[in-house]
Amino acid sequence: MKFDKYHLSENLIRNLNDNGFFRTTDIQYKAIPAIMNGEDVLAIAQTGTGKTAAFAIPIINGIHSGKGSKRSTGIQCLVMVPTRELAQQIGDVFTLLTKNSKAKSFALYGGVEQEAQIKKLGDGIDILIATPGRMFDLISQGFVDVSKIETLVLDEADHMLDLGFIEDIEAIKRKLTRRHQTLFFSATINAKIKKLAYNQVRSNAIRIQISPEDPVSKNVSHFMMSVEMIDKRFFLAEYLKQNPDGKFIVFVRTRVRAERVAKAMARVEIQTLTIHGEKDQTDRNEVMKSFRSGQCKVLIATDLSARGIDIPDVTHVINYDLPEKPENYVHRIGRTGRGFNKGVAVSFCSVDERPMLEEIEKLLTKKIEVIKVSKIDYKMIVEPPDLDLNLQELIEHEEKLMKASKRKKK
Repeated sequence: MKFDKYHLSENLIRNLNDNGFFRTTDIQYKAIPAIMNGEDVLAIAQTGTGKTAAFAIPIINGIHSGKGSKRSTGIQCLVMVPTRELAQQIGDVFTLLTKNSKAKSFALYGGVEQEAQIKKLGDGIDILIATPGRMFDLISQGFVDVSKIETLVLDEADHMLDLGFIEDIEAIKRKLTRRHQTLFFSATINAKIKKLAYNQVRSNAIRIQISPEDPVSKNVSHFMMSVEMIDKRFFLAEYLKQNPDGKFIVFVRTRVRAERVAKAMARVEIQTLTIHGEKDQTDRNEVMKSFRSGQCKVLIATDLSARGIDIPDVTHVINYDLPEKPENYVHRIGRTGRGFNKGVAVSFCSVDERPMLEEIEKLLTKKIEVIKVSKIDYKMIVEPPDLDLNLQELIEHEEKLMKASKRKKK
Protein backbone atom coordinates (compact mmCIF):
# COMPACT_ATOMS: atom_id res chain seq x y z
CA MET A 1 0.00 0.00 0.00
CA LYS A 2 1.25 3.49 -0.83
CA PHE A 3 1.94 5.86 2.06
CA ASP A 4 -0.14 8.60 0.46
CA LYS A 5 -3.24 6.42 1.01
CA TYR A 6 -2.94 7.00 4.77
CA HIS A 7 -4.11 10.21 6.44
CA LEU A 8 -0.54 11.46 6.89
CA SER A 9 0.61 15.06 6.79
CA GLU A 10 1.88 16.37 3.47
CA ASN A 11 5.21 17.14 5.10
CA LEU A 12 5.65 13.53 6.27
CA ILE A 13 4.64 12.14 2.87
CA ARG A 14 7.22 14.40 1.24
CA ASN A 15 9.94 13.26 3.66
CA LEU A 16 9.07 9.61 3.00
CA ASN A 17 9.16 10.05 -0.76
CA ASP A 18 12.39 12.07 -0.64
CA ASN A 19 14.03 9.14 1.15
CA GLY A 20 12.73 6.47 -1.22
CA PHE A 21 9.75 5.27 0.85
CA PHE A 22 6.68 4.91 -1.35
CA ARG A 23 5.03 1.64 -0.31
CA THR A 24 4.58 -0.02 3.05
CA THR A 25 6.26 -3.26 4.03
CA ASP A 26 4.08 -5.94 5.65
CA ILE A 27 4.88 -4.85 9.20
CA GLN A 28 4.22 -1.20 8.34
CA TYR A 29 0.93 -2.04 6.60
CA LYS A 30 -0.34 -3.88 9.69
CA ALA A 31 1.15 -1.70 12.44
CA ILE A 32 0.58 1.88 11.24
CA PRO A 33 -3.25 1.89 11.38
CA ALA A 34 -3.30 0.24 14.83
CA ILE A 35 -0.77 2.73 16.23
CA MET A 36 -2.64 5.67 14.70
CA ASN A 37 -5.80 4.38 16.44
CA GLY A 38 -4.01 4.49 19.81
CA GLU A 39 -3.84 0.71 20.27
CA ASP A 40 -1.10 -1.04 22.22
CA VAL A 41 0.87 -3.16 19.75
CA LEU A 42 3.01 -6.27 20.16
CA ALA A 43 4.89 -6.66 16.85
CA ILE A 44 7.23 -9.50 15.92
CA ALA A 45 8.88 -9.25 12.51
CA GLN A 46 12.10 -10.26 10.81
CA THR A 47 15.05 -7.91 10.83
CA GLY A 48 15.26 -5.68 7.77
CA THR A 49 11.49 -5.43 7.30
CA GLY A 50 11.08 -1.78 8.27
CA LYS A 51 10.11 -2.01 11.94
CA THR A 52 11.55 1.41 12.83
CA ALA A 53 9.46 3.22 10.23
CA ALA A 54 6.43 1.17 11.33
CA PHE A 55 6.33 3.04 14.63
CA ALA A 56 8.13 6.25 13.62
CA ILE A 57 5.63 7.22 10.91
CA PRO A 58 2.45 7.20 13.02
CA ILE A 59 4.24 8.74 16.05
CA ILE A 60 5.65 11.64 14.02
CA ASN A 61 2.34 12.17 12.24
CA GLY A 62 0.39 12.27 15.50
CA ILE A 63 2.73 14.75 17.17
CA HIS A 64 3.02 16.99 14.09
CA SER A 65 -0.75 17.08 13.58
CA GLY A 66 -1.47 17.74 17.25
CA LYS A 67 0.83 20.76 17.66
CA GLY A 68 -0.06 24.33 16.83
CA SER A 69 3.58 25.39 16.54
CA LYS A 70 7.11 23.97 16.60
CA ARG A 71 7.43 24.83 20.30
CA SER A 72 7.70 21.70 22.43
CA THR A 73 5.62 21.34 25.59
CA GLY A 74 7.51 18.25 26.78
CA ILE A 75 8.51 14.74 25.76
CA GLN A 76 5.47 12.97 24.32
CA CYS A 77 7.16 9.78 23.09
CA LEU A 78 9.98 7.68 24.55
CA VAL A 79 11.72 5.02 22.47
CA MET A 80 13.86 2.76 24.67
CA VAL A 81 16.63 0.75 22.99
CA PRO A 82 19.39 -1.54 24.30
CA THR A 83 22.50 -0.14 22.56
CA ARG A 84 24.07 3.18 21.62
CA GLU A 85 24.40 2.24 17.96
CA LEU A 86 20.71 1.42 17.74
CA ALA A 87 19.81 4.70 19.45
CA GLN A 88 21.89 6.57 16.87
CA GLN A 89 20.35 4.70 13.97
CA ILE A 90 16.75 5.18 15.10
CA GLY A 91 17.58 8.81 15.84
CA ASP A 92 18.74 9.19 12.23
CA VAL A 93 15.45 7.77 10.93
CA PHE A 94 13.43 10.19 13.07
CA THR A 95 15.65 13.08 11.95
CA LEU A 96 14.94 12.27 8.29
CA LEU A 97 11.20 11.93 8.80
CA THR A 98 10.72 14.98 11.06
CA LYS A 99 12.49 17.36 8.68
CA ASN A 100 10.63 20.71 8.47
CA SER A 101 7.87 19.33 10.72
CA LYS A 102 6.60 20.45 14.11
CA ALA A 103 7.94 17.27 15.75
CA LYS A 104 11.43 17.39 17.31
CA SER A 105 13.41 14.22 18.11
CA PHE A 106 16.68 13.51 19.89
CA ALA A 107 18.82 10.41 20.51
CA LEU A 108 20.26 10.16 24.03
CA TYR A 109 22.98 7.64 24.93
CA GLY A 110 26.10 7.21 27.06
CA GLY A 111 29.76 7.30 26.15
CA VAL A 112 29.72 11.01 25.26
CA GLU A 113 29.74 14.21 27.33
CA GLN A 114 26.44 15.25 28.89
CA GLU A 115 26.67 19.01 28.39
CA ALA A 116 25.58 19.11 24.74
CA GLN A 117 22.82 16.58 25.45
CA ILE A 118 21.52 18.63 28.38
CA LYS A 119 21.43 21.75 26.20
CA LYS A 120 19.48 19.91 23.49
CA LEU A 121 16.98 18.64 26.05
CA GLY A 122 16.64 22.16 27.40
CA ASP A 123 15.72 23.46 23.94
CA GLY A 124 12.66 21.21 24.03
CA ILE A 125 11.99 17.90 22.27
CA ASP A 126 8.90 15.79 21.56
CA ILE A 127 10.46 12.37 20.88
CA LEU A 128 13.31 10.92 22.94
CA ILE A 129 15.22 7.85 21.72
CA ALA A 130 17.33 6.62 24.61
CA THR A 131 19.42 3.89 26.18
CA PRO A 132 18.40 3.25 29.81
CA GLY A 133 21.68 4.15 31.53
CA ARG A 134 22.09 7.75 30.33
CA MET A 135 18.33 8.35 30.41
CA PHE A 136 17.96 7.42 34.10
CA ASP A 137 21.09 9.41 34.90
CA LEU A 138 19.56 12.56 33.43
CA ILE A 139 16.16 11.82 34.96
CA SER A 140 17.82 11.73 38.38
CA GLN A 141 19.55 15.04 37.63
CA GLY A 142 16.23 16.62 36.64
CA PHE A 143 17.03 17.15 32.96
CA VAL A 144 14.60 14.56 31.57
CA ASP A 145 10.89 14.84 32.44
CA VAL A 146 8.78 11.80 31.54
CA SER A 147 5.52 12.99 33.09
CA LYS A 148 3.96 13.98 29.74
CA ILE A 149 4.83 10.84 27.79
CA GLU A 150 1.87 9.40 25.89
CA THR A 151 3.68 6.69 23.87
CA LEU A 152 6.35 4.25 25.06
CA VAL A 153 8.20 2.18 22.46
CA LEU A 154 10.34 -0.82 23.48
CA ASP A 155 12.50 -1.68 20.47
CA GLU A 156 14.59 -4.89 20.32
CA ALA A 157 12.85 -5.66 23.59
CA ASP A 158 14.02 -9.27 23.71
CA HIS A 159 17.63 -8.06 23.72
CA MET A 160 16.79 -5.59 26.48
CA LEU A 161 15.58 -8.52 28.56
CA ASP A 162 18.80 -10.45 27.79
CA LEU A 163 20.85 -7.48 29.00
CA GLY A 164 18.88 -7.26 32.24
CA PHE A 165 16.91 -4.10 31.43
CA ILE A 166 13.58 -5.48 32.68
CA GLU A 167 13.87 -3.51 35.94
CA ASP A 168 14.57 -0.34 33.94
CA ILE A 169 11.50 -0.98 31.78
CA GLU A 170 9.32 -1.49 34.84
CA ALA A 171 10.84 1.58 36.52
CA ILE A 172 10.05 3.84 33.59
CA LYS A 173 6.52 2.45 33.38
CA ARG A 174 5.97 3.44 37.02
CA LYS A 175 7.11 6.98 36.22
CA LEU A 176 4.58 7.41 33.41
CA THR A 177 1.72 9.07 35.24
CA ARG A 178 -0.49 9.50 32.18
CA ARG A 179 -2.44 6.71 30.51
CA HIS A 180 -0.09 5.79 27.69
CA GLN A 181 0.23 3.66 24.60
CA THR A 182 2.89 0.91 24.62
CA LEU A 183 4.49 -0.45 21.44
CA PHE A 184 6.62 -3.58 21.79
CA PHE A 185 8.82 -4.44 18.78
CA SER A 186 11.17 -7.38 18.34
CA ALA A 187 12.55 -9.75 15.70
CA THR A 188 12.26 -12.90 17.84
CA ILE A 189 9.99 -14.14 20.60
CA ASN A 190 10.01 -17.01 23.07
CA ALA A 191 8.00 -17.89 26.19
CA LYS A 192 10.06 -15.57 28.40
CA ILE A 193 9.77 -12.64 26.00
CA LYS A 194 6.07 -13.27 25.50
CA LYS A 195 5.46 -13.05 29.26
CA LEU A 196 7.42 -9.80 29.43
CA ALA A 197 5.53 -8.38 26.47
CA TYR A 198 2.07 -9.14 27.85
CA ASN A 199 3.06 -7.61 31.19
CA GLN A 200 3.89 -4.34 29.44
CA VAL A 201 0.92 -3.92 27.08
CA ARG A 202 -2.82 -3.68 27.69
CA SER A 203 -4.86 -6.89 27.62
CA ASN A 204 -6.52 -5.92 24.33
CA ALA A 205 -3.22 -5.16 22.58
CA ILE A 206 -2.98 -5.80 18.87
CA ARG A 207 -0.60 -8.68 18.14
CA ILE A 208 1.22 -8.65 14.80
CA GLN A 209 3.55 -11.44 13.77
CA ILE A 210 5.09 -11.48 10.31
CA SER A 211 6.28 -14.83 8.87
CA PRO A 212 6.42 -16.69 12.20
CA GLU A 213 7.27 -19.94 10.42
CA ASP A 214 10.49 -18.46 9.05
CA PRO A 215 12.33 -16.05 11.38
CA VAL A 216 14.81 -14.93 8.71
CA SER A 217 14.45 -13.06 5.46
CA LYS A 218 14.02 -15.11 2.29
CA ASN A 219 16.49 -12.72 0.67
CA VAL A 220 19.38 -14.39 2.51
CA SER A 221 21.12 -17.56 1.29
CA HIS A 222 22.64 -19.66 4.10
CA PHE A 223 25.81 -21.75 3.93
CA MET A 224 28.14 -23.44 6.38
CA MET A 225 31.66 -24.80 6.19
CA SER A 226 33.29 -27.28 8.55
CA VAL A 227 36.43 -25.50 9.73
CA GLU A 228 38.57 -26.22 12.77
CA MET A 229 38.80 -23.34 15.22
CA ILE A 230 42.54 -22.74 14.67
CA ASP A 231 42.07 -22.65 10.88
CA LYS A 232 39.24 -20.15 10.66
CA ARG A 233 41.53 -17.17 9.99
CA PHE A 234 42.87 -18.83 6.83
CA PHE A 235 39.36 -19.54 5.52
CA LEU A 236 38.21 -15.99 6.30
CA ALA A 237 41.16 -14.51 4.41
CA GLU A 238 40.53 -16.82 1.46
CA TYR A 239 36.81 -16.01 1.35
CA LEU A 240 37.41 -12.26 1.52
CA LYS A 241 39.97 -12.43 -1.29
CA GLN A 242 37.58 -14.45 -3.45
CA ASN A 243 34.85 -11.81 -3.01
CA PRO A 244 36.72 -8.50 -3.44
CA ASP A 245 33.57 -6.52 -4.27
CA GLY A 246 31.64 -7.63 -1.19
CA LYS A 247 30.79 -5.69 1.96
CA PHE A 248 31.18 -7.92 5.02
CA ILE A 249 30.26 -8.08 8.68
CA VAL A 250 32.27 -10.81 10.43
CA PHE A 251 30.82 -11.87 13.78
CA VAL A 252 33.02 -13.23 16.55
CA ARG A 253 32.19 -14.26 20.10
CA THR A 254 34.38 -11.94 22.18
CA ARG A 255 36.09 -8.56 22.11
CA VAL A 256 39.55 -10.12 22.39
CA ARG A 257 38.79 -12.41 19.48
CA ALA A 258 37.69 -9.46 17.33
CA GLU A 259 41.09 -7.80 17.72
CA ARG A 260 42.97 -11.06 17.12
CA VAL A 261 41.09 -11.72 13.89
CA ALA A 262 41.74 -8.14 12.75
CA LYS A 263 45.48 -8.60 13.35
CA ALA A 264 45.44 -11.91 11.45
CA MET A 265 43.80 -10.18 8.47
CA ALA A 266 46.31 -7.32 8.64
CA ARG A 267 49.16 -9.84 8.31
CA VAL A 268 47.77 -10.86 4.91
CA GLU A 269 47.11 -7.21 3.94
CA ILE A 270 43.33 -7.26 4.34
CA GLN A 271 41.99 -4.03 5.80
CA THR A 272 39.37 -4.44 8.53
CA LEU A 273 37.59 -2.47 11.25
CA THR A 274 36.50 -3.73 14.66
CA ILE A 275 33.59 -2.72 16.88
CA HIS A 276 32.88 -3.95 20.40
CA GLY A 277 32.09 -2.77 23.91
CA GLU A 278 35.64 -1.85 24.91
CA LYS A 279 35.93 0.86 22.25
CA ASP A 280 34.92 4.32 23.42
CA GLN A 281 31.97 5.99 21.73
CA THR A 282 34.08 8.30 19.57
CA ASP A 283 35.97 5.32 18.11
CA ARG A 284 32.74 3.40 17.58
CA ASN A 285 31.23 6.36 15.72
CA GLU A 286 34.30 6.64 13.47
CA VAL A 287 34.26 2.89 12.75
CA MET A 288 30.59 2.94 11.76
CA LYS A 289 31.09 6.05 9.63
CA SER A 290 33.97 4.43 7.75
CA PHE A 291 32.08 1.19 7.22
CA ARG A 292 28.84 2.84 6.14
CA SER A 293 30.67 4.98 3.59
CA GLY A 294 32.49 1.96 2.14
CA GLN A 295 35.91 3.33 3.00
CA CYS A 296 36.55 -0.08 4.62
CA LYS A 297 34.43 -3.04 3.55
CA VAL A 298 35.12 -5.54 6.33
CA LEU A 299 33.73 -4.99 9.84
CA ILE A 300 34.61 -7.46 12.61
CA ALA A 301 31.99 -7.27 15.35
CA THR A 302 30.68 -8.84 18.52
CA ASP A 303 26.94 -9.30 18.98
CA LEU A 304 26.78 -5.71 20.20
CA SER A 305 26.28 -4.74 16.53
CA ALA A 306 23.85 -7.49 15.61
CA ARG A 307 20.71 -5.84 16.88
CA GLY A 308 18.77 -3.61 14.53
CA ILE A 309 21.72 -1.85 12.94
CA ASP A 310 20.88 -0.93 9.35
CA ILE A 311 24.04 -0.59 7.26
CA PRO A 312 23.58 -0.05 3.52
CA ASP A 313 24.54 -2.75 1.03
CA VAL A 314 26.03 -5.39 3.34
CA THR A 315 26.41 -8.32 0.95
CA HIS A 316 27.77 -10.96 3.33
CA VAL A 317 27.57 -11.91 6.98
CA ILE A 318 30.28 -14.29 8.15
CA ASN A 319 29.69 -16.17 11.39
CA TYR A 320 33.37 -16.65 12.24
CA ASP A 321 32.15 -18.02 15.57
CA LEU A 322 28.66 -19.47 15.86
CA PRO A 323 26.50 -17.62 18.39
CA GLU A 324 25.79 -19.33 21.69
CA LYS A 325 22.10 -18.36 21.44
CA PRO A 326 20.36 -19.42 18.21
CA GLU A 327 18.26 -16.23 18.24
CA ASN A 328 21.44 -14.23 17.77
CA TYR A 329 21.98 -16.01 14.46
CA VAL A 330 18.74 -14.39 13.27
CA HIS A 331 19.87 -10.95 14.38
CA ARG A 332 23.35 -11.35 12.91
CA ILE A 333 22.27 -12.38 9.44
CA GLY A 334 19.60 -9.72 9.48
CA ARG A 335 22.39 -7.25 8.69
CA THR A 336 22.29 -8.48 5.07
CA GLY A 337 19.42 -9.10 2.66
CA ARG A 338 17.60 -6.05 4.00
CA GLY A 339 14.59 -4.62 2.17
CA PHE A 340 14.71 -5.92 -1.39
CA ASN A 341 18.45 -6.65 -1.43
CA LYS A 342 19.92 -10.15 -1.59
CA GLY A 343 22.46 -11.37 0.94
CA VAL A 344 24.70 -14.31 1.84
CA ALA A 345 25.33 -15.76 5.30
CA VAL A 346 28.32 -18.10 5.74
CA SER A 347 29.07 -19.89 9.01
CA PHE A 348 32.39 -21.48 9.97
CA CYS A 349 31.54 -24.44 12.18
CA SER A 350 34.13 -26.32 14.25
CA VAL A 351 33.54 -29.74 15.80
CA ASP A 352 32.86 -28.14 19.19
CA GLU A 353 30.24 -25.85 17.64
CA ARG A 354 28.12 -28.64 16.16
CA PRO A 355 25.54 -28.49 18.97
CA MET A 356 25.13 -24.74 18.32
CA LEU A 357 24.58 -25.41 14.62
CA GLU A 358 21.87 -27.96 15.43
CA GLU A 359 20.07 -25.43 17.63
CA ILE A 360 20.24 -22.83 14.86
CA GLU A 361 18.82 -25.25 12.31
CA LYS A 362 16.06 -26.17 14.74
CA LEU A 363 15.13 -22.48 15.01
CA LEU A 364 15.26 -22.06 11.23
CA THR A 365 13.30 -25.32 10.78
CA LYS A 366 15.65 -26.29 7.95
CA LYS A 367 19.17 -27.49 7.28
CA ILE A 368 21.84 -25.00 6.28
CA GLU A 369 23.47 -25.85 2.97
CA VAL A 370 26.99 -27.25 3.35
CA ILE A 371 29.93 -25.98 1.28
CA LYS A 372 32.11 -29.04 0.96
CA VAL A 373 35.86 -28.55 1.02
CA SER A 374 38.09 -31.41 -0.15
CA LYS A 375 41.11 -32.43 1.93
CA ILE A 376 43.40 -31.11 -0.80
CA ASP A 377 41.65 -27.71 -0.94
CA TYR A 378 41.55 -27.51 2.84
CA LYS A 379 45.30 -28.09 3.01
CA MET A 380 45.92 -25.54 0.25
CA ILE A 381 43.98 -22.90 2.21
CA VAL A 382 45.63 -23.65 5.55
CA GLU A 383 49.10 -24.34 4.13
CA PRO A 384 49.39 -22.28 0.94
CA PRO A 385 52.47 -22.75 -1.25
CA ASP A 386 55.45 -20.69 -0.13
CA LEU A 387 55.49 -18.08 -2.89
CA ASP A 388 58.87 -16.72 -1.78
CA LEU A 389 60.38 -20.19 -2.08
CA ASN A 390 58.87 -20.68 -5.54
CA LEU A 391 60.23 -17.33 -6.65
CA GLN A 392 63.72 -18.26 -5.41
CA GLU A 393 63.55 -21.57 -7.28
CA LEU A 394 62.59 -19.67 -10.44
CA ILE A 395 65.54 -17.28 -10.02
CA GLU A 396 67.97 -20.18 -9.50
CA HIS A 397 66.55 -21.94 -12.58
CA GLU A 398 67.05 -18.78 -14.68
CA GLU A 399 70.63 -18.44 -13.42
CA LYS A 400 71.39 -22.06 -14.41
CA LEU A 401 70.02 -21.44 -17.91
CA MET A 402 72.14 -18.29 -18.28
CA LYS A 403 75.30 -20.16 -17.17
CA ALA A 404 74.57 -22.99 -19.58
CA SER A 405 74.07 -20.49 -22.40
CA LYS A 406 77.46 -18.82 -21.66
CA ARG A 407 79.25 -22.19 -21.74
CA LYS A 408 77.80 -22.97 -25.16
CA LYS A 409 79.02 -19.64 -26.53
CA LYS A 410 82.58 -20.43 -25.40
